[in-house]
Amino acid sequence: MRRLLFTFLVVIFAQQNIWAEDIEVPNFRKGMDYNISKVVNDSIKQEQQNKIEIPAVNEKRTTQPIQTKSAIIKTNINEITPSIELNDRVYNYSLMSAQMPADTIIYSQSQRHINAINPQKENNPNANYPGLRGPNQLIVYTPSFGERTGTNEFGTEAIIENNMVVSLNGADSIIPQNGFVISGHGNSKNWILKNIQVGSKVYIDYFNNELYVYLTPESLIYAAKSKMNEVNYLVNYYKHSGMFYNNKKTNEYIDDSMNLLKKAEKKPEKAQTYISEAMALIDNAYKNAIPYNSRELKGIWLRPYEQSPEQIEHTIKRIHEAGITDIFLETYYHGKTIYPSAYLQSMGVIPQREEFAGFDPLAVWIQEAHKRNMKIHIWFESFYVGNDNPKVRYNHVLNVHPDWTNKRFTQIDAEGPMPCASEHNGYFLDPANPQVKSYLIGLIQEIVDVYHPDGINLDYIRYPQSVETSYSNYVQSNWGYTPYAREEFMGLYGVDPVEIKYGTNDWDLWALYRQNKVTDFLQQVQAITKDKHILLTAVIFPDLYKSKSTKMQNWKVWSMSNFLDGLTPLILTGDKNTAELLMSDVFRNIDSSTNVYPGIFVTFMGGSFEDLLMQIHKTREYKAKGAVLFDYAHLYDKYSDALKTRIYNPSYDDKDVKIRTHSQIIVTENDRPKRKSKRNRDIE
Repeated sequence: MRRLLFTFLVVIFAQQNIWAEDIEVPNFRKGMDYNISKVVNDSIKQEQQNKIEIPAVNEKRTTQPIQTKSAIIKTNINEITPSIELNDRVYNYSLMSAQMPADTIIYSQSQRHINAINPQKENNPNANYPGLRGPNQLIVYTPSFGERTGTNEFGTEAIIENNMVVSLNGADSIIPQNGFVISGHGNSKNWILKNIQVGSKVYIDYFNNELYVYLTPESLIYAAKSKMNEVNYLVNYYKHSGMFYNNKKTNEYIDDSMNLLKKAEKKPEKAQTYISEAMALIDNAYKNAIPYNSRELKGIWLRPYEQSPEQIEHTIKRIHEAGITDIFLETYYHGKTIYPSAYLQSMGVIPQREEFAGFDPLAVWIQEAHKRNMKIHIWFESFYVGNDNPKVRYNHVLNVHPDWTNKRFTQIDAEGPMPCASEHNGYFLDPANPQVKSYLIGLIQEIVDVYHPDGINLDYIRYPQSVETSYSNYVQSNWGYTPYAREEFMGLYGVDPVEIKYGTNDWDLWALYRQNKVTDFLQQVQAITKDKHILLTAVIFPDLYKSKSTKMQNWKVWSMSNFLDGLTPLILTGDKNTAELLMSDVFRNIDSSTNVYPGIFVTFMGGSFEDLLMQIHKTREYKAKGAVLFDYAHLYDKYSDALKTRIYNPSYDDKDVKIRTHSQIIVTENDRPKRKSKRNRDIE
C-alpha cells in the first residue's frame, strides 16, 4: 500500500514540477523498493558543531526548499491528512516534514533517526522504562500517545508546537495538541542538548522515522521573545498582586533588550549579533524579576562526600552564599548511616558507611549549619537498602535478616533477597513486618536523641513500584507477597493474596492492607518527633491514584489525618506546565494544615536557570511553604548565581530589605521609608 500511494504521488508531483531543482526524481518501477529519504539525506549534512546558546556559525542560505516525502504530500494534497501504518499501528497525522522556505538563512541543521513514534510494546518491545523509552533511544510522542510522556528524570525532552521548539524539559512533558514531544535518553539525550534549543525548527519524516532540526534567525528571535514574555509575566504578577515590588532594574534590562530585538527583526542577516546582546540583557532581567521571600523554606537535598570538617565547612559556605537555608542531608541511605551508629552495631549490622569510618560527619554538619542559622533535616531512606548484593557483606541487614526482604508476586518461591529492576536493581524491606518497623524506629530514635536535628525527611516510605494498572502484568509486578504479610492477611480476611485478582473487592482490601502498613510506620515516627519541634516531612509522588496503586503510598490519608507536618512532592520535570499539573494534584488532595515543599529537579535534569526560577515562582502561586532543590551535586554556578541574584538574596537592593507582613514579599528603600527588619526563617 505504501508503494502504491507513493507511485500515485510521484506522478502528481512530477506534473506540478514542485521538486527541488537539485533533487533528481527517481525512476520508479515495479518491484523497486526506493527510499526517498536517501535523496533528502544526501542534500542535508549532519550538523557536527557543539550547541551553544547563540550559535556563532557561518550563515548559509537555501537555494531551494528542502523537502522530504512527507513535506511533498502536505504540499500536494492540501487539506488531506492520510493515515499511515507505522509498526503495525495506524496514526492520523499531518505529515509535514522538513520543508524550509527558499532563501532561508540557516545557522545549523541536523538529523537523527527516531527509534519509535508513540512507543508501545509492539513497536518498542525492549523498552521497560517509564514512557516506554529505552536506553539511548530517541522517541517522539504525539497527542495519540496520551496527555503526558510519562518518562523518568534520566533524559531530556523538547516540546514542539507548529514545528517550533517552545520549551525544553527534563521529563514527563505535557504533549501539545498542535505538536509533539521529542524525548531522549543517554546519547540521544546528549544529541538533543547539543542540537535543539528553544526556537529550533523541527520536522519529522513519519515514513522513515527521521527527525530534522534547523536553527534560523526566526529561531533566535522566537527564543528571545519567549524568554521576554516570561519575564513580563513575572513582573506583572508581582506588580498586580497587591505586593510592594521594585522592578526598576528589571525594566531597564527589558527596555534595552527590546530595542535590540527590533533591530534583529529588521535585519535578519545581523540577527545573531543583536540577539546575543539581547539575550544577555534578558537573562539579567529574569534574575532580577522575582523578589525575595523571607518566610519560605529554601532547601536542598545533599548526599555527603565530605570527609573532614574543612570540606564540610566549605560546602556549607557555598550553599549559604546561594541563599539556601535548609539542608536535607542524606544520613541513612542504602541501609547504612553516615555517622557511627551504636544502635546498628548492637543489631549486628553495618554500623557506618565505610568512607566515613573514624569520623562523625553528621555532628559537624549540624554544628556548622547552626553557626550560620541554617537547618539540617535528616534525609532518611526508609524501606530501601540499596542495590549492593546483600550476600557480599555478612553484616548487611538483609544477610542478617533475610526474612525482612520484600517480595514481588513472581518471586514468591525465590530464596533470599530479590532486587527490583525498575528501582535501580535495589532491595527493599517489608513494611508489613513489625520487626522491620521496630528496627527503623530504633534508628530514628537514636538520631533524634543524639543529634537533635531540625527535621526528618522520610524517603522511600513506600513499596517498590509496580507497573500501572492498565498493564496486563500489573498483579505480577506488585510487591508485598512476603510470608509474614500473606499469613497475616489470610488470618484477617481468609484469602491468600497470591490468589487475589485485580479489580475485585479482595484486591481493594489487599492494596489497603499494604498502604496501611506504610501509614503505620509514619505514625510511629511522628510519635518521636511531635513534641520535639522537629519538622516531619515525607517524600511523595504526585498523582495520588498512581501513588496508591503502584507504590502503596496513600499520602492523602497522611495529610487528612495530620500524621506529619509537610510533604516534599517530587516534581520530576523541567516544564512549568507539567510542574503546575503535578503541584495542583497535591494541593487538591491534602488538608490545608499540611505544609508543602515541592521538590524541584531542574538542576538534576540540566535545565536552564530560568526553568529553576520559574518553578520556584510557581510554588509561590500555589502558596507552598518553600521548595527543596534536587540536588547539591548538580547545583552548578549558573543555578547558584541565579538564586543569589535576588530570589534567594535577603540583601537585595544594598541590604535595605523590608518585609511586608501580609504579603511576605520584600519592600526596598525605593518603595517605603526605612524601618528595622528581622529575618524570620521559621516555617509556618
